[in-house]
Amino acid sequence: MTSVDAIKAPCVAVVGSGYWGKNLVRNLHQLGALRLICDKNEVLLDQFREQYPDVETCLALSDVLTRDEIRGVVIATPAETHFTLVREALLAGKHVFVEKPIALTEEDGQQLVELAEQNQLTLMVGHILHYHPAVTRLKELIESGELGKIQYLYSNRLNIGKIRAEENILWSFAPHDISVILMLLGEMPETVYAMGGSYLQRQIPDTTLTALDFPSGVKAHIFVSWLHPFKEQKLVVVGDKKMAVFDDVSQKKLELYPHKIEWLHRIPVAAKADGEAVAVDMEEPLRAECQHFLECMARGQSPKTDGREGLRVLRVLQASQESLDRNGATITLADPPDSVRRGGLNYFVHESAHVDDGVEIGAGSNIWHFSHLLSGSRIGERCNIGQNVAIGPDVTIGNGCKIQNNVSVYKGVTLEDGVFCGPSMVFTNVYNPRAEIRKMDQARPTLVKKGTTIGANATILCGTTLGKYSFIGAGAVVTKDVPGYALVVGNPAKQICWVCECGERLPDDLECLSCGKRFEEKADGIGPKM
Repeated sequence: MTSVDAIKAPCVAVVGSGYWGKNLVRNLHQLGALRLICDKNEVLLDQFREQYPDVETCLALSDVLTRDEIRGVVIATPAETHFTLVREALLAGKHVFVEKPIALTEEDGQQLVELAEQNQLTLMVGHILHYHPAVTRLKELIESGELGKIQYLYSNRLNIGKIRAEENILWSFAPHDISVILMLLGEMPETVYAMGGSYLQRQIPDTTLTALDFPSGVKAHIFVSWLHPFKEQKLVVVGDKKMAVFDDVSQKKLELYPHKIEWLHRIPVAAKADGEAVAVDMEEPLRAECQHFLECMARGQSPKTDGREGLRVLRVLQASQESLDRNGATITLADPPDSVRRGGLNYFVHESAHVDDGVEIGAGSNIWHFSHLLSGSRIGERCNIGQNVAIGPDVTIGNGCKIQNNVSVYKGVTLEDGVFCGPSMVFTNVYNPRAEIRKMDQARPTLVKKGTTIGANATILCGTTLGKYSFIGAGAVVTKDVPGYALVVGNPAKQICWVCECGERLPDDLECLSCGKRFEEKADGIGPKM
């Protein structure tokens, strides 16, 4: 990940700078991206002008949306305003980071997701635990098999802190835990039920207990309350080899317990063992989250917590609320009409697209009109496959890739993470094809490395490797390998300069004028300066 100190652009505005918004203001200012603070509270704005004299302020959203230099809008207002504010920002052509939840209904959330995708804008939801180093490490432990088969998860998010009148405890606290549990398991629950109590304010639950049953057999419980004598934020993951505890309040953020359940005379007996702390390189999760938004804006990548991830959390929240309203009734989550579930992962496939059997598609990916995915192909997470795209057979595409309209990715082509393929660009797979002679046994592999951009109508001859973060100009014809970070143009393509990871040309001193990242010469070209 790029150094946080390197991010100086693009410029963003924060809308809503109160209880949580002030933390966003602080981090975005430290990252050098904050240009404007918008809030209805003039007293609060006066305080910010004194604290951040280099940042402008305003009272109206219209003052934010009409500013051309403001490329992104960060929204930290009450949940009931999210849909309207996000929609207005997207219609104005702004990238958006909105605090949870994305909206109050799935229909509104779906509208926002489609609006962002149609306009190729970043839409990110503030599910901060995805950016917590201890949660990232916990995900790695689960995927590596360190905990064994996952059997049960439960979380407690308790406090005597701010008690809200505009939303209940479920919508205030539970989205964080729902989001991280869905991420750790990689699947949506089949059924949901919730119980709660309203003790301080009529019809506004102060405590809730939500139960989730997953297709894999895993169960999870989420207990949230703002009637608790002290702050507690714990997530426990129980595997058949080890148990993990993420405790965000403790100095030891993540611990492993090699407890086991042994069966003696057909009776389960707990075999306890001491816990061991897991080393985690800590940084402020909110800072990492803000940095991620800025990087996604700059590079045109899909966020880890994009709009579709926000929709999945919203579906579980709505089901939990329905269960609360029906006194703990079990709610079955039907598949949403615009998604396909395969292997427990949700992704979007337009009804006019065709996906062969044997194709793997990662969570959060979108397959648009009239596209065809052939058997044996693997599409990573958070990819956007445009209209009239053909992929495969047996093609591998990494996470966060964007393939624009009218592109064919043939067998032998591999795209690593974060690759951008412009409209109507061309890959080949046989060097000297003849219609009358079958030559697929002569296909030459093409490798497109991480972060590469291929411009519209460019042609990539087979047998070449495009180095990471290289940039192929529109209409270029690539006949040989391209070094990493090189910008090539023309026919045949020739290098004219070096480019930064953010896509901007690098000056002679190799320090990006846009994002501040520094590079140095290496034996095979250039690379980030250590």
